[in-house]
Amino acid sequence: MKYWQDKIVLVTGGSNGLGRVIAETFGLNGAKIAIAGLEPGDVEKTGEEMRLKGIEVLPLVADVTKPADARRIVDETVAKYGALDALVNAAGRTHRGFLMQTSLEEFQSLWNLNVMGTIACTQAAVPYLLKRKGHVVNIGSLAAKSAARWVGAYPTTKHAVAAFSQQLRLETRPDGLHVLLVCPGPVKRDNPRLYALKNAEGIPQSALMPGGGVKVGKIDPHVLAQRILTMCEKRRPELVVPWKARILFSIAQMFPRLGDWIVLKST
Repeated sequence: MKYWQDKIVLVTGGSNGLGRVIAETFGLNGAKIAIAGLEPGDVEKTGEEMRLKGIEVLPLVADVTKPADARRIVDETVAKYGALDALVNAAGRTHRGFLMQTSLEEFQSLWNLNVMGTIACTQAAVPYLLKRKGHVVNIGSLAAKSAARWVGAYPTTKHAVAAFSQQLRLETRPDGLHVLLVCPGPVKRDNPRLYALKNAEGIPQSALMPGGGVKVGKIDPHVLAQRILTMCEKRRPELVVPWKARILFSIAQMFPRLGDWIVLKST
């Protein structure tokens, strides 16, 4: 029997992008899925398309920046399926601009989604996950390990997700919870989302694209999703893609000035 057969998985941000691919991959490996998204039309359409592929799915509309919504999607998933084996925090967005030209309102908005949404959903889910010695998967970014140019408030929020993941791992591992932090580079999309730049003269056109101008190849989301499942089965703590980025992160920890120079040369 497959590891994920009949296991229950909730994926936030599961109606679009990488979150959708992750949800489908769990479903095609036998899991029962709940997907949460902000736009009702996207959520229902994605749910119908997954059902056509033979996936059992519960579509949920929610704004995970609202604690009540975070609790509700967890409770509705458990009410539907009777348990919860994995939570994937894939809801989030990126940002473009200069750090000092980013308003406090923009910082707060990004922080609420990328950080507080992840925390709210995790706190709601962990009591159920502990009963099954389940999994929390937090989608970070290479920006969770190293800041970069052009991406405004984004690295600040993803560094926080990395710290949250580590502390959660330290506190709950003795009780059987598995926590996986996923730090991918830019992911391939058929219709990549472009980002409006406000008061950001001097930022190159390439910074508009996924990856924010970082010179690294695009990642196949289906390959990444399958690796996430494998890392959960092996109960590994982190997945960094591409792996060679770990070299930069190690250098930057030991030699910050050299690390900064490499980042500047790479963007």
